[in-house]
Amino acid sequence: MRRLELHPLSPPGLDEIAFKSLYTKEIYDVHTRDGWVLQVSRYRPVRQAWVQPIWDEPLVLVPGWSQNRHAFTCGDFVKRLLSYGADIHILELRGHGRSSRELQLERAAAEDRSPPKDLDWDWDIDSYFLEDLPAGIEAVKKKTGRDKVYYVGNSMGGMLGYGYAASHDDLAGLVTIGAPSDIGRGFLGLRALSLFGPALLNPLIDAACTAASGVLKTQHLSARVLRKLSFFALDRVANLLVAPGKKYAPVQFRHVPVDLFLRALAHAATEGNLKRYEVVAKFMGSLLNPARVTASDFRWLLSQGGEKEPRRVVEQFARWIRNDEMKCYRTGFDYKEHYKNIAIPMAVIFGDLDKIASEQSTRGIYRAARSEYLLWRPVKDNSHLELTMGYDIHQICDDVRNLVEYAAKKEHARKARLGPRAL
Repeated sequence: MRRLELHPLSPPGLDEIAFKSLYTKEIYDVHTRDGWVLQVSRYRPVRQAWVQPIWDEPLVLVPGWSQNRHAFTCGDFVKRLLSYGADIHILELRGHGRSSRELQLERAAAEDRSPPKDLDWDWDIDSYFLEDLPAGIEAVKKKTGRDKVYYVGNSMGGMLGYGYAASHDDLAGLVTIGAPSDIGRGFLGLRALSLFGPALLNPLIDAACTAASGVLKTQHLSARVLRKLSFFALDRVANLLVAPGKKYAPVQFRHVPVDLFLRALAHAATEGNLKRYEVVAKFMGSLLNPARVTASDFRWLLSQGGEKEPRRVVEQFARWIRNDEMKCYRTGFDYKEHYKNIAIPMAVIFGDLDKIASEQSTRGIYRAARSEYLLWRPVKDNSHLELTMGYDIHQICDDVRNLVEYAAKKEHARKARLGPRAL
């Protein structure tokens, strides 16, 4: 048989392309004003034989609540955008992924300085909005030599994008994926949790921590007394109570161990269990529709993509939902009040089964924004988690490509009209 050759302008199927042939990778630092060192994973595109319609256009990808870079890399999301020629920069927020607390301690020790003041899980959503995003976007602009970049935010990353686009002028376009603009709107379960959860659970957890701290303190005191007696057998008992050199620290509820919960869930996410869950997921709406994602990708996301999230972040979300607001409490900036300031091309994408980012909870941004190019689209049979790793990411990546292509052509035309003055 004669072998059929692809036209050089036509890309092969995504499965036929080796992922590593599409990019060169770089990891670089971002320094925030309040002392954090964040890291960005850059996937710089490599020229291919086919047309790459958004060649070298810089995209900043920001993961969601308790997520790291694997929210975008566990499936083919990054791969497909690279096939279009996008220059991808994944910014991991403080305490997430490569921007870890451990990195802060290492850098502080190496540079003989103090670590960030809020290192002990003492940051909130305002920290992401006021510190991490401005520093990260500025670093991407500097790295690429652009005065404007494109922002792609998933879940909380998209919510932060709404606020950033409404208050800054250095975005060329905004894409949000599974990001409510009125969090809790139309989701009674989430509203009830935000109303009663802090009032009921926080005192119980704090009481349990106080009790555990009392037990731990007693162990330390007992071990100290036994060691003072200087008897070999008693030293062994003391070591069983408290390891030598270990200092007492009270037990505190500082963060939600989302990563531990997700890793445990990964063990239960077998093909059989996902099939059983699939029967009810489509009808009740949920975080995941197993029919639209592979079990292996889902398990990878659960085992590698989860992070601990500070208590203060959770409490700020609860306050937003209770008060039907989205505010930066440090500055008083009201996200919703400034949605009307968004005039850049924008795409708001959500799953039609998603209770968190639904038609009701995203309608506000669609109605308020002044964007000439404005896409507001549900993805059929999708919920929340599979939007960046499931079977339908080709639709979402095509939406990203279309927005970037439109905005880039419009910007190039504007510069051509202005001539040398635009340079």
